[in-house]
Amino acid sequence: MEDLLQVGIISSMHGLRGEVKVFPTTDDPNRFKKLKSVILDTGRETMDLQIEQVKFFKQFVILKFKEYNDINEVEKFKGKGLFVTRENAVKLKPNEYFIADMIGMQVCTDDGKELGILTDVLETGANDVYVVETPERKEILLPAIKECILNVDIQERKMEVHLMEGLV
Repeated sequence: MEDLLQVGIISSMHGLRGEVKVFPTTDDPNRFKKLKSVILDTGRETMDLQIEQVKFFKQFVILKFKEYNDINEVEKFKGKGLFVTRENAVKLKPNEYFIADMIGMQVCTDDGKELGILTDVLETGANDVYVVETPERKEILLPAIKECILNVDIQERKMEVHLMEGLV
């Protein structure tokens, strides 16, 4: 399992005082209000950044870091990911999982047949959809509903599914 979980990507600068516009990759952008710090992955290293201020603009989160007060200091962060440690992650409810923990899982049917590997999770309005790549490199889309997803074992990295009529 991943030690760091992504919560956003810096998309651009906002103003001249070192604020950044962040595209949230978390289900609840309001979680940024409770964060005191984030971890920036520069590609070469990680940096702890203290959050000074949080604002919202359309679908973006505007962050101001205590360490930076000028647009020129933060421009190099454009396109970089922001992460939190697992301890600072949102607490999950029963039968909820972090997508990062699910990607790469082995998916099998309820009759014991290997279906493939979970490669992506599509977040739709009604329910998530799991993308499974078969050994033949075909994609199967499975709705994340209890009638279809029977068991998810994060520790064993396995998922058991029931193929409802019309899915394959």
